[in-house]
Amino acid sequence: MFDLIGDIHGYATPLRVLLERLDYRERGGVWSHPARRVIFLGDFIDRGPEQAEVVRIAREMVDAGHALAVMGNHEFNAVTWATADPARPGETLRRHSPKHRRQHQAYLDQVGEGSPLHRDHIAWFRSLPLYLDLPGLRVVHACWHPPSLETLASRLDDAGRIPPAAWPELVREGSAAFEAVETLLKGLEVELPTGYEFLDKDGNPRRRVRTRWWELDRLTYRDLALVPPEAIEEIPHEPIPGDVLPGYEGNKPLFVGHYWLTGTPRPLTPHIACLDYSIAASPTSHREGGSKLCAYRWDGEEQLQADHFVWVAP
Repeated sequence: MFDLIGDIHGYATPLRVLLERLDYRERGGVWSHPARRVIFLGDFIDRGPEQAEVVRIAREMVDAGHALAVMGNHEFNAVTWATADPARPGETLRRHSPKHRRQHQAYLDQVGEGSPLHRDHIAWFRSLPLYLDLPGLRVVHACWHPPSLETLASRLDDAGRIPPAAWPELVREGSAAFEAVETLLKGLEVELPTGYEFLDKDGNPRRRVRTRWWELDRLTYRDLALVPPEAIEEIPHEPIPGDVLPGYEGNKPLFVGHYWLTGTPRPLTPHIACLDYSIAASPTSHREGGSKLCAYRWDGEEQLQADHFVWVAP
């Protein structure tokens, strides 16, 4: 049986409280449970005050066999920030632009850019799979998208990890591999109709909108858009083309993170749960329900239950 934990973003203190609430205990620096294991949904780093400690806790649990983990988009970005680009001598796979540095600076400050600890983290991030397809459940950071999984099948190893030689292709914008990784780690986006755009949570203009890809019965751009509340009026009420959203079929539960939800945690559908409840949101930006570090206690059920969610506040 598994306890699945959503995006932590450097908040080690709430993580310890959540593990205790889930009946895990720390012995010799490693958290464990006599009968259960954790699955971490990625995004261990960026934003929070205890990022190195979060990585230590998660990695110790994984190394000791008490947890599994998948890669989040922040771990992917950390690897590409620190990896030389073979096609551009002197450059890295992720450009060190002011925007990218702002997003990553808190982590770099805490571990020391280029330090042995930083290099050790990057090596561990590289070892994380993009997804888990286990006998009773599936896990991916943002979106289970069969066409993207098929695109990546020949580029990943048997454990769903990115081999060293594959990294450069996965950051080449416009390639099928790039779009596939973007979908798995950031969610399915669709292009807005001509003339429409909105500002994302960082104030950047966007013409592509992230969608509630799991929905099947609300099919306009506005109904399905995952955008800041103040931007929703900029999204048109025109129908999204019917062949764009994959939905999710099958009785195997799927767990995702990434989406900065608020309110009382509950399943998105009978078979899908998001476990990212905005732990890293600043106090001044909390929406209704506040921020939480959220877990789901999975006991083998095919249909997910609201009373299996467990959470703590920061």
